[in-house]
Amino acid sequence: MTDNRNMIVAIVLSLVVLLGWQFFIAGPQLEAQQEAQQAQLANDAQQAGSSSPVALPEGASGQAAAPGTEAGTAVQSFVSRAQALAASPRLTIDSPSLSGSINLEGAKLDDLRLKDYRQTLDKDSETVVLFSPKGSPEPYYAEHGWVADPGVNVKLPKVDTIWTPQTSGRLTPTSPVVLSWDNGEGLVFKRTFSVDENYMFTVDQEVKNTSGNLVQLYPYGLIARNGEPETAGFYVLHEGLIGVIGDEGLQEIKYGDLVDDGSVRPGKANKGWLGFTDKYWAATLIPASGSDFQPNFSYSAASQNFQADYLGSAIQANNGATASNSSLLYAGAKVTNLLNGYQESLDILNFDLMIDWGWFYFLTKPMFWLIDKLYGLVGNFGIAILLVTVLVKAAFFPLANKSYVSMSKMKLVQPQMTVIREKFKDDKQKQQQAMMELYKTEKINPLAGCLPMVIQIPVFFSLYKVLFVTIEMRQAPFFGWIQDLSAPDPTTVFNLFGLIPWDPPSFLMIGIWPLVMGVTMFLQMKMNPAPAEPAQQMIFNWMPVLFTFMLATFPAGLVIYWAWNNSLSVAQQAVIMRRQGVKLELFSNITSSFKKGTKGKSK
Repeated sequence: MTDNRNMIVAIVLSLVVLLGWQFFIAGPQLEAQQEAQQAQLANDAQQAGSSSPVALPEGASGQAAAPGTEAGTAVQSFVSRAQALAASPRLTIDSPSLSGSINLEGAKLDDLRLKDYRQTLDKDSETVVLFSPKGSPEPYYAEHGWVADPGVNVKLPKVDTIWTPQTSGRLTPTSPVVLSWDNGEGLVFKRTFSVDENYMFTVDQEVKNTSGNLVQLYPYGLIARNGEPETAGFYVLHEGLIGVIGDEGLQEIKYGDLVDDGSVRPGKANKGWLGFTDKYWAATLIPASGSDFQPNFSYSAASQNFQADYLGSAIQANNGATASNSSLLYAGAKVTNLLNGYQESLDILNFDLMIDWGWFYFLTKPMFWLIDKLYGLVGNFGIAILLVTVLVKAAFFPLANKSYVSMSKMKLVQPQMTVIREKFKDDKQKQQQAMMELYKTEKINPLAGCLPMVIQIPVFFSLYKVLFVTIEMRQAPFFGWIQDLSAPDPTTVFNLFGLIPWDPPSFLMIGIWPLVMGVTMFLQMKMNPAPAEPAQQMIFNWMPVLFTFMLATFPAGLVIYWAWNNSLSVAQQAVIMRRQGVKLELFSNITSSFKKGTKGKSK
C-alpha cells in the first residue's frame, strides 16, 4: 500500500495547506469600522504632548487635533462630498490619469479621482475616489507647510488661509500652478504644484524673506484620513499606514494597532517615504532624498484622524533671501511597472514595497513579471495564466517525468506487491522490508508520487498572491462570464447557472470553472487504481468534491490555472504510462468506483 499511501500523504498535505489558506485568506471577515466616539476638546488631548522639538500644526507628530481642525472644533458636521467641495475656492486638476481640484483654503490636495478605474465592472460606474475634503463623509487629504521653532513669533499660513493663484488655468502635466500668500510682515510664501501624466505630484515651497531678520523654518508634509476605512480584511494583505524609513526599512502599521498605541515614531532618516495603502490604491509622502526628516504615524482619539507625517530639517532665509523645499506626493493606483519606474528614475527607496508581495516575494514578483510579459504578447491575462502553467510544466518536466515513470513502474510491480502482502499479511514489518527490497531491485522511488503535488503548491501560492494584490488583475476579463480574474466565478450550479432567479448563499456558489477543476482533479486521481482500504477509498472519492467547494471562493484565475494544470497532468501521465507499457485504467477505475458505490447502497 506504500504507493497509495504516498499519494494520500501528498493529497492530505495539500489539503491541510489549502484549509489553512482558506481559513486565513479566502474566508476572512471584513474589519468592522469603529463606532464614532464623542470627540474630546483638542486642548485636553494635547496634554499627551509631543516629543517633537518642533511641533507640527493641527495634529501632526502626535498632537490630537485633526489636521486643519482648530482647537475646540473636533466635532465635524458631515455633508455630501459635493457640498464639501463647493464650500471652498478651488483650482481644477486635469491629467490623463487624475481629475479633481486643489483647495485654495489651505492650499491642500483633497479632491482626487482616478480616471482609469471604476468602482465596479459597470461602464457607467463612477470613477474611484481617492482624496475627499474635510466635512465630507470620508475625509482623506494631503497638506504641506512650514512650522517655526517653539516660542518664535512668525506669522505662518494656516489651514484656513486663502491662497492666491499666480497662474491662470488648471493643473495639468504641462502647466504647473503657483499659489502665494503674503503674511504682511515681510514673508511671502509660494507653493507650486506639478503633476506628471500618472500619479506623481511635485510640491515646491518657497519663502521670500524681506522682514529684516533671519528666519528659520521647518518644512512638513502630512496625509490625514478620518475614521478607520473599510478594508478587505485579508490576512495576507496589509492595508493601513505604511512606509520605508531609511535603515529601519519597511513599516506596516494596522489601523487597530495605531488606535491602541496612539503613535509610532521611527528614527530620523534621509531617504524613504510614508503614507497610506489600500488594496489597490495608495497615497504617500516622499521627502527630498538626502535631507534629514523625522517620520511619524499617529492616531487622534479626539478627531478620529489617522495621520502619516514628516518634519524636515531647518531651512534658513536671511533678509532678502529665499528659502525653498521640494518634495513628492504619490496619490493613485499601485501599478507595478509605474512604481518600479519611479523607484529607478527618482531614486525612491524600495518604492515597489508599496505592493504587498508578501514573504515569498522571490516567487511572487517573478510570477507577476512572467504573466505580465505574456499578457503583453496575447492581450489577455487569462490566456497568460494558461501559458504560464505550460511553461511551469515544461520547467519541471524532468522532475515530473521521473516521478510519473516511478509511479508507472510501481503499477507494473502491482502483482508482486499483492503477493508480498498476502505472504506477510500477519507480519507488517516483514511486509515492509520485502516492499523496500522490491523497490530497490526495480529502482523505484516510493516518494516520487508526492513530487507533482509538492511542486504545484508554491506555484499555487505565488499565483494566488499575484491575482489578489496586483491592480493589473483587478477587473481583468478572460472569456464569457469571467469578467474579473481576481474575483470568484460568479455562476453557480445551485441556480442552474442563472436560469433560476435565486441568489444562493456564498458557500453554495459553485461555478462552472470550479466544477471543471473538480472533474479534472477526479480524472487525475482515477489514473491510478483505487486503494484497497475503505478509508483511503473514501479520501480519494471525496477529495475532488471537497476541493471544488473550497476553491469556488478563490479567484477565478486561480481555479482556471488549477483546472488547466490538472488537465496537463492527466495528459502527461497518460503518455508516460503508455511509454512504460502500463495499461491506462482511467475509464475502468471510474466505472468500478461507481459500481462499488452502487453495491454499497444495495446491501
